[in-house]
Amino acid sequence: MHNIKELNVWNKALDLAVSVYKLSEKFPVDERFGLTSQARRSAVSIASNISEGAGRNTKGEFNQFLGIATGSSYELETQLIIAERLGFVSTEDNHELLQSIEAIQKMNYKLQRSLKNT
Repeated sequence: MHNIKELNVWNKALDLAVSVYKLSEKFPVDERFGLTSQARRSAVSIASNISEGAGRNTKGEFNQFLGIATGSSYELETQLIIAERLGFVSTEDNHELLQSIEAIQKMNYKLQRSLKNT
């Protein structure tokens, strides 16, 4: 079992989720149950799966949940690109979030590799 508060990837994922909530406030109201909801769920899923995995009993289980978190990060990346193409957010607003997602993906991958090597 890992202390999630000490995991940088989890803290970055929390920051990302908060940023996605703030950015998605700019989406059209009629997207509230569409892209807004989907992006928010994906963002929350990243941090949630990291924390759920950290609370599991084995490294293999932790690794499995990190894989799910990675999948959610790619899902969120796609949703943000769609939002940008639809004109819901600017390229500038999206750029920082997409960089954060990429950083989280790299951190997550390194954590997965470290779990396999120990």
